[in-house]
Amino acid sequence: MTARFLSFSDQARERMLHGVDILTDAVKVTLGPKGRNVLFETNMGQLRVTKDGVTVAKEIELKDRTANMGAQIVKEAANRTAEIAGDGTSTSTILAHALIHEGSKAVTSGMNPMDLKRGIDLAVAKAIKHILSKAKPVANHDQITRVGTVASNNNKEVGEMISKAMKEVGEDGVITVEEGSGRENELEIVEGMRLDKGFISPYFVTEKNGLVSNLLDAYILIADHKISDAKALINLMEKVTSEGKGRSLFIIADDVEGDSLAAMVVNHMRGVLKCAAIKAPSFGDRRKGILEDIAILTGGKVLTEELGSKLEDLNLNELGNAKRIEMDKDETMIVGAKGSNQSVKDRCDQIRRAMASEDSEYEKERYQERLARLVGGVAILRIGGSSEAEVKEKKDLVDDALHATRCAVEEGIVPGGGVALLYASKSLKRLKGENSDQDRGIEIVREALSASVKAIADNAGAKGELVASKLLDQKDQEYGYDAAIGKYCNLVKAGIIDPAKVVRTALLDAASVANSIITAEAAIVEDDTAHEVEEDEEDKYIGTAYDNY
Repeated sequence: MTARFLSFSDQARERMLHGVDILTDAVKVTLGPKGRNVLFETNMGQLRVTKDGVTVAKEIELKDRTANMGAQIVKEAANRTAEIAGDGTSTSTILAHALIHEGSKAVTSGMNPMDLKRGIDLAVAKAIKHILSKAKPVANHDQITRVGTVASNNNKEVGEMISKAMKEVGEDGVITVEEGSGRENELEIVEGMRLDKGFISPYFVTEKNGLVSNLLDAYILIADHKISDAKALINLMEKVTSEGKGRSLFIIADDVEGDSLAAMVVNHMRGVLKCAAIKAPSFGDRRKGILEDIAILTGGKVLTEELGSKLEDLNLNELGNAKRIEMDKDETMIVGAKGSNQSVKDRCDQIRRAMASEDSEYEKERYQERLARLVGGVAILRIGGSSEAEVKEKKDLVDDALHATRCAVEEGIVPGGGVALLYASKSLKRLKGENSDQDRGIEIVREALSASVKAIADNAGAKGELVASKLLDQKDQEYGYDAAIGKYCNLVKAGIIDPAKVVRTALLDAASVANSIITAEAAIVEDDTAHEVEEDEEDKYIGTAYDNY
């Protein structure tokens, strides 16, 4: 069995704190409009440049295992914030650092760590309540542009592109970010329902100049099983043909096999009936949901074996309808679906209710994708650049900005520049715990809430302590420091705004990981040679830690 090294109490916390310091120092420099870039080498030896806090945090691994434990715990806060809110990772890291530092000092001085935790939890809940009470709904697309611009390091082009995409696809639309192939950023708006499945056979191609299949005025057969009854399918094809030469047949099924597929190909190539088929997207219960979505959108029904439905009994009025079907080998678009608007609206409401009751962020995203398909809103942001490293860096920033704008629409906006947290500290002045140790926990949060403003000001070359002190004397809670130009102003009017959800999530996650370290009494790691370093060599030890992340 591998040998283990144990450290206890103050020794464990002190060494974990070294790791927290290292991680925070690397992340903190990226915060604010005057934040710096961080260069790092990937495992493949490639150079990358980024100003994205969570990307920096992900690259940090310390040689000292106990110190690394502290760094990884804070990294967890940043990752969690990124997963839920998409932005605010640097803020989360800086807040966690401030809470851990003062909390560890309090424990070392003899205070009860559990009471400190209770005090921290009380203060965080109060501060979040204050932040949400000050949040204002997004009033117009100009504010969305500003949120996107601020989150992308004041890149107005990115802010405008995100705002335009959100305007085009609507509240329920899906926006994806991809690496482009050119130098310029591109925005593509996709109309209709997009499915990530292409035609089953290349013989369904209709365009001679490319592998594309287009069907006009199409009947749509939707089945949750394989189509293998050639006789029944041919009978259906004859019914479609009898409707007129301009009609076509499109099939979405688990698969189309053998003679059934051959019958479709022969009729298509001879011009008797234009037709094509794709395999149903996704799998399991999610596939069933998507097929039902398609049926409602197109005004058809799902042919399902579970209910005893048979292809031979199918009538044309049970098929869906669409003006046009566009396919290639990878994806399919259903354009001009002819389902009932009320049925589509009811289906959207049903999906929203299911999404609201879902805890998993992954499942929520899948529901959101289904909503977007139903309302026909999909936008693709393709990020360009002059090098692979530049494209990756810009894509990270656009991802952050996109998440930030979504959060702004969801929970509203608050003044940016860290002042929403700073002014929330005022709400804690009269908050009291059950004892003096809990009171100290509350005070620790109150002090930590100024950390973000201080870091932004410091990165801009100002004195963070002086900036924070001046702002706390103000009554106007929208008043703040514009680090981009080095002046004080009303931040909301200046367009410097943050999504309330980003600020709330950053504080909540920071407090969670800070409590983990503050209440830790032991750390167990694999054999760790770094524990042999003497206390009087602390400076040398810290330097070594930096050298080996």
